[in-house]
Amino acid sequence: MTFATLEQSAPLSSTEIAAVDVDRVTEVARRHRMVSEFLKTEGYSALLLQHPANFAWMTVGGGAVRCETNGCGPALFVTQDARVVVCNNVDTPLIFEHEVAGLGFQLKERPWSEPRSVMVADLCRGRRVASDSPSPNAQEVSLHVRGMRLPLSDYDFGKLRIAGRLVAHAVEAAARGLFPERTEAEIAGEISHRLIKHEVFPARIQVLGDGQGKRFRHWTYSNSPVQQSCTILAVGRYQGLHVGAARTVSFGEPSTELLHAFEQASLITATGMFFSQAGWEMFEVWNRVKRIYEKCGAADEWRLADQADVVEYEFAPVSLMPTSEFRLFPGVPMFWHPSVGPVTTGETVLVTERGAEVLTPATDWPKVPVSVKGASVDVPGILVLSKNNGHATPKRA
Repeated sequence: MTFATLEQSAPLSSTEIAAVDVDRVTEVARRHRMVSEFLKTEGYSALLLQHPANFAWMTVGGGAVRCETNGCGPALFVTQDARVVVCNNVDTPLIFEHEVAGLGFQLKERPWSEPRSVMVADLCRGRRVASDSPSPNAQEVSLHVRGMRLPLSDYDFGKLRIAGRLVAHAVEAAARGLFPERTEAEIAGEISHRLIKHEVFPARIQVLGDGQGKRFRHWTYSNSPVQQSCTILAVGRYQGLHVGAARTVSFGEPSTELLHAFEQASLITATGMFFSQAGWEMFEVWNRVKRIYEKCGAADEWRLADQADVVEYEFAPVSLMPTSEFRLFPGVPMFWHPSVGPVTTGETVLVTERGAEVLTPATDWPKVPVSVKGASVDVPGILVLSKNNGHATPKRA
């Protein structure tokens, strides 16, 4: 097998040369050693990575994702001694000059007119190959690959903290500038703008205006104008990693229904955040959360929507389920998004040895302290805006 060496048709200027991140180079090498050990132990010749999340993981944040399916983006073919990008001639310059520059990847290029499956079949022929997705030429080992992605590394933690601040700021800044009659779609567009200008991809945006979430928990947005209140939820992907946050706004004093639902949802969110502890299996966390639903008079609300997800290079590879035996351990991020009636709350936390670290802390925003097992857990409150001029005044649910 031969691999191509890139040749530039003209010298790059200093502004076009990507600076090499030494820590990222080290992290790529560490992940390659993990894969090499897996290949050696299991007797495989190579690992084929076709899922975009795994491309981002192996390249420590490389993207080049122009679609979310496995067939149209680049793939990786990793052996004990080499890590090879499999891509078409259109994507080669972007990948090697921008996405993985200086990280030690090799190239196996195909013309854009040739299906990726042809080259993949050629690479796998005569070899025992493992794959992160179903393939006629390799054995699927997707669960093992997911196991290599977690726990996240110290390098990832730094990126997660940046992502959390960017996503929380985008939601809060958009919310503080709201005024009645703006449409849900306009609000969603502003959040997208705030995320994208910081190179955060909006993986999910929900603008639930005037109680829309009571009926449709997975509502996105529409051209309906917001009159009284809304909950804004955003999930962003930054350098491959996902975080989510939600905030609620009311124009004028919140209604009794909104306040009551928000109080219930805040208790549930704080409970989930507190019990996101190392060594706990998810069903144990679930039992605590369900008990709070029952105690606060919302016993059946949990049946109407999902509650929380593990988030990392893949969004929601594991969801909180009543019977889930997935064990939490340090380095696992969780996005909590329980809902009660018209309110959805949302915070991302990182499981650590010392408890849950909040990755999306509220800034310049009202906070509600909730007592859980004697500990105080702060959750974002309702921001009350004037109906006339949009000036914000704090409000605690």
